[in-house]
Amino acid sequence: MVVRDGIRSVLAEPAVPDAPGPGPRDVALVGALVVAALVEGAVRPDVVWRPVVVVLTLGVIAVLPWRRTHPLAAAAIASGTIAGLDVAALATSADEVGLYTMALFLLLPYALARWASGRDAAIGMAVIAVPVVLGTITSWTGAGDAVGGVAVVAASIAVGAAVRNRAQEHAREVAQIKALEREQLARELHDTVAHHVSAIAIQAQAGRTLAPTRPEAALEALDTIEAAAAETLAEMRAMVRVLRDGEAAELAPQGGVADIARLAGRTRDHLRVDVEVTDDVGQLSPAVDAAAFRLAQESITNAVRHARRATRVEVRITGHVPGVVHLRVHDDGDTTGVGTPPPGFGLVGMAERARLLGGTCEAGPDPDGGWTVTAALPRHGTPA
Repeated sequence: MVVRDGIRSVLAEPAVPDAPGPGPRDVALVGALVVAALVEGAVRPDVVWRPVVVVLTLGVIAVLPWRRTHPLAAAAIASGTIAGLDVAALATSADEVGLYTMALFLLLPYALARWASGRDAAIGMAVIAVPVVLGTITSWTGAGDAVGGVAVVAASIAVGAAVRNRAQEHAREVAQIKALEREQLARELHDTVAHHVSAIAIQAQAGRTLAPTRPEAALEALDTIEAAAAETLAEMRAMVRVLRDGEAAELAPQGGVADIARLAGRTRDHLRVDVEVTDDVGQLSPAVDAAAFRLAQESITNAVRHARRATRVEVRITGHVPGVVHLRVHDDGDTTGVGTPPPGFGLVGMAERARLLGGTCEAGPDPDGGWTVTAALPRHGTPA
């Protein structure tokens, strides 16, 4: 029962979404293999059926760029070609047929395990087994070599499966970070909506009290209620879009742009933090206000933890572009040899928070030295 359920689970595994198509590396790989096949076909003295073998090898090389997007088709074409040569060799009692360049075949079982659906992978493994068995027979040199050859193919499959599992695990971790960021943003929006609703209730009570004696004051209260209700509705729509579970949001005070100044000073690691907020930042929606604080706070934390030999972090928030607030956090750490690494979970969360509000957030080594985080957020937020 357990084995049967395990097999069903494997067969039901979907293909990896958005598998990369042919790229520059594939062009380089194909070019190198084509040169290797032509050179081997020209200079190796023991090649049987030289023109045919070289042409078929080039045909197998040609399908390699599509081994990720169409792993089963690539494996079937390559396996059929190699199996056909082996059958012809058995039928004519010819010596071993093929080029050493055909070792490229090992990329195909890897691609099946890495990119294909469970069903396609199972079919592809069966297809690949045919040339493996036939090749073992045609080039038989003993049981040890036969077991070794099968082990090499099995190792290719195992590596592909391991890389796939690690990629899936990383994708789940990234999704979890994004979900946590959505939850935090939803809590902040919850606080904002609660504030507006409280203000509406107070204005309604005041209007009811003043209506008999001061009708004009009651009308003013109604205008205030209308404006607050419209703003509350916008915030509620934002909350519905980002909230992903049914749990009640916890109330907690959130920092804003005005609170970023308190991040200035020296950290425990003797890293100086300088903060500048220009006068043109102006009024921001509560969600954007909280997001700017969180992005600055996370960037400073990353600098403290990861910047090498950094002595200073500069935080600058400006509003010179109409409708947009810009955040820039720069440290003077040593980024020699760092390059542009894959984004960590902290950066993923920052980028997700900015995206949910309709903005952007990017981080990487600065051309002038150090590490820089830049973010652009719409002043009133347009959550996705």
